[in-house]
Amino acid sequence: MRWLALVLCLLAAPLHAVEPGEMLDDPALEARARALSQGLRCPVCQNESIDESNAPISRELRVLLRERLVAGDTDAEARAFLVARFGEFILLEPDRSGSNLILWGAAPALLLLALGVGWVAIRRRAEPEAALTEDEEAELERILRS
Repeated sequence: MRWLALVLCLLAAPLHAVEPGEMLDDPALEARARALSQGLRCPVCQNESIDESNAPISRELRVLLRERLVAGDTDAEARAFLVARFGEFILLEPDRSGSNLILWGAAPALLLLALGVGWVAIRRRAEPEAALTEDEEAELERILRS
């Protein structure tokens, strides 16, 4: 039974779609290309990296990335080239700068706001209600008797 669980875990592991024809001869360059491609989003699949995606556009992006590395680009230059060409959407984890700070900070800020609103709502409900006045007690007795 344990071997079945092991096989299922291995099948659930992310697969790499890099084809042998795309791989570079230089192991160091190939390692850099793989590391970079794992941080780039497939425009079709959107939540997969181009390293994991079998979409034709991902294949083209992997080849383009390798061409840039072979041409002598640093990792930052190759990444900047792809971002300039395809926009920040291509990054699986966008930079935490500029207008992206609003996006990175919005979720925690809204969570804190929701917790604050919930806390206030619960505190208001927890307050005991005021006791009835004598006139209200008499009116209630009159209604209950009739």
